[in-house]
Amino acid sequence: MDHYNPATMPIIEIEQLTKSYRVYQKQEGLMAAIRGLWHREYRDVHAVKSIDLCVEQGEFVAFLGPNGAGKTTTLKLLSGVIYPTSGSARVMGHVPWKRDNDYRRRFALVMGQKNQLWWDLPAQESFRLHQQIYQIDAQQFRNTLDELSDLLSVGQLLGRPVRELSLGERMKMELIAALLHSPDVLFLDEPTIGLDVVAQHNIQQFLKYYQEQRKITILLTSHYMKDIAALCQRVVVITDGAIKFDGSLERIVDDFSGFRVLKLQLAEGQSAEGLERFADVESVELPKVTLRCARSEVTTMLARILEHYAVEDISVEDPPLEEVIAQLYRDSESADVVSTRPHEVHD
Repeated sequence: MDHYNPATMPIIEIEQLTKSYRVYQKQEGLMAAIRGLWHREYRDVHAVKSIDLCVEQGEFVAFLGPNGAGKTTTLKLLSGVIYPTSGSARVMGHVPWKRDNDYRRRFALVMGQKNQLWWDLPAQESFRLHQQIYQIDAQQFRNTLDELSDLLSVGQLLGRPVRELSLGERMKMELIAALLHSPDVLFLDEPTIGLDVVAQHNIQQFLKYYQEQRKITILLTSHYMKDIAALCQRVVVITDGAIKFDGSLERIVDDFSGFRVLKLQLAEGQSAEGLERFADVESVELPKVTLRCARSEVTTMLARILEHYAVEDISVEDPPLEEVIAQLYRDSESADVVSTRPHEVHD
């Protein structure tokens, strides 16, 4: 058996990993339902299509894609929750779906829409159960629980039933449960889903600090671009079960935003009339005007505007990250996107 050597091997290594499901096609109507008792029609759903991916020790990687793209399926495969149809994966030298005890003690999976805590009991009771499951030394358990509770500011809530906690407080407890055994790899599936802005920010700050301090490897899925921008330097985009992009946030903006946002502050008394001749006018709230123009035409466009208008201030910005990611999704539905190599994005 091969042994994991962190000095020479990626901590996560996926090769041609595929997961397909056979789904029953139920027809409408009574007669169709009766016929279905004897003759059923099925279709194949390809949740993950022969993906390749390597993640190095200590990386914080965003795993992005629209709903149904295969993100959660991939995390379940890497956690050993489900078996693949074909292909291979190794995490810290382990094959996840073999479910070795040594492997299960070294990773954690947190799913924003699933609870691992007992609903009617205080979180601290679930934590004690985790202590027994993972055979955590009593002193280590107490030290780790105190540290995590302090970092997340939930010490006063440990004795309250989980059902009485807010969504944000419950997610903090879920993170504590996942980190009590000090895993080397953490899989996070939508950890901030449904949370308000304050709760999202608190979770982001905690994850950023904890990852920097412990150097653990984290694979994160999220639909909130603020999560991605705040935490991840490397982004993997998956659509229709296949990886379409692997690179940095900066590379996504450079490659997939065809325009820049120009913000002008016109001089007092200056009208914005006629600006549409030079660029697409997004908003006008005099003296401020927001325009969009092609990235390749920014310099030329600004020169023309300055010839005809008195401008006190100018800023040139990238479009919102949400728009860029949405455009990447649309582009990747009709054509393959060339992935960058991992070593290019985490110097």
